[in-house]
Amino acid sequence: MAVHIQNPNFLHTHQLRSSLTSASASPASYHFTRYSPAKHPGFICKSNNKDDYLIDAPVSAGDGFSFSGGKYSDQPSPSDEWLKQGKWVKAHRVGGSGEEAKDPIFGLTMGSSSQASKDVFRWFCVESGKVDSPPVILIHGFPSQSYSYRKALPVLSKNYRAIAFDWLGFGFSDKPQAGYGFNYTLDEYVSSLQSFIDEVTTTQVSLVVQGYFSTAAVKYARNRPEKIKNLILLNPPLTPEHAKLPSTLSVFSNFLLGEIFSQDPLRASDKPLTSCGPYKMKEDDAMVYRRPYLTSGSSGFALNAISRAMKKELKGYTEEMRTSLMDKDWKIPTTVCWGQRDKWLSYQGVEEFCKSSGHDLVELPMAGHHVQEDCGEEIGGLISRIITKSALI
Repeated sequence: MAVHIQNPNFLHTHQLRSSLTSASASPASYHFTRYSPAKHPGFICKSNNKDDYLIDAPVSAGDGFSFSGGKYSDQPSPSDEWLKQGKWVKAHRVGGSGEEAKDPIFGLTMGSSSQASKDVFRWFCVESGKVDSPPVILIHGFPSQSYSYRKALPVLSKNYRAIAFDWLGFGFSDKPQAGYGFNYTLDEYVSSLQSFIDEVTTTQVSLVVQGYFSTAAVKYARNRPEKIKNLILLNPPLTPEHAKLPSTLSVFSNFLLGEIFSQDPLRASDKPLTSCGPYKMKEDDAMVYRRPYLTSGSSGFALNAISRAMKKELKGYTEEMRTSLMDKDWKIPTTVCWGQRDKWLSYQGVEEFCKSSGHDLVELPMAGHHVQEDCGEEIGGLISRIITKSALI
C-alpha cells in the first residue's frame, strides 16, 4: 500500500500567549499550529501491485564482504535516478592512522567502500533551486537517507537553495569502518556537520533536521549561532523519556547480533522506516533505502557503530539539547514540527516543553516519526512558510 497526500494547505492556526517567567525562559509568545484532518481527509491509500523487485546495483559496486549477499542487475532503478540528481561534496578531514580497515568479527580486510578516503570525506547531496537563493539544509534522521526529502526539495526550490545530504555512514556518502578514520560518535557528527556546511555555503543557513540527529544539529547551532538563520526540528527527542533508543534501533548495538542484523537490508532499512509511524513504503522507494545494504557490508557496520554510539551518548546529548533550547540566551528562531503518529517518541511533554521554552510548535496529526516521508510536499510548503514568516519579523 502506498500513502498519498492531498490538499496540502489545510492549516488552522491559533496563537497561545503565555507570561511564563523562569530562569530558563523570559516571557514569550508561543505559537501552536495544528493541521486538521477533520475537514480534509489528507491520506488516501492506493494499492501497489508490484510484487517483484530488482536489486539494482551492478556487481562492481559490491565490496566483497557482506552478510546480505544479494542479486544484482544493471537495470535502471529509482536509486540510479536519485544518484544522477546528486553530487559529492568533500568535507571534514579523515582521522585515524591510515591503516587498512578490517572487519570487527573475523579480522578480514574490508573492501574499498569500508575504507576511509585518503584525505577528506565524500558526502553525497542533492541540491535544488537557484545557487544565489537563501540556503536551506535538510538533514535526515537515524537511520535514513537524503532521499527522504525527495518530495520536499521541489517545493522548497521555488524560493530557496535546498540541499539534502547523506550523513557519513548512510546512503551514498562515505562509510568507513569504525576505528579507521571515523568512529560515528555524536561529537564527530557535530564537527563533520560544521565542515559540510562551511563547504557548501558562506552565508547563514536554515537548518531542518529530523529525529535523533537533532541533538547533533542543536549542538552545532549552539556552537555557531551566527551561522543559523532558522532551526526547524522534525520529531526530535525533547523529553527525558525520548533519550532511549527504541528496540528496533537498539538491536543493532547488540554484540554480534547487531553486526548480523545490520547486514539484513529488511531489518536495517525497511523495518526502521515502517515501524515508527504510518509510512507505507512503495517498493521502488524501498529499493533506494536497501541499496547500500545490498551492495556492501560497510553500510551495516556503520549502522552498528552509530547505534552503539547513540545508545551510549543519546541521554547526555538529549539533556544538553533541552538545556540549550531552554536557555534564555538562545536567540535562533526555532520551530518544532511533530508527527503525532510517532510510535517511537511520545508526544507527552512536547507541548509543555515548547510553551516553557517559547518555541513554536506545529502538530501534524497524520504523520509519524519520519515526517518528511509521510507528508513530504506538505512539509516542504510548511518549511517555506516558517522561514518566510521568520524573515518578516
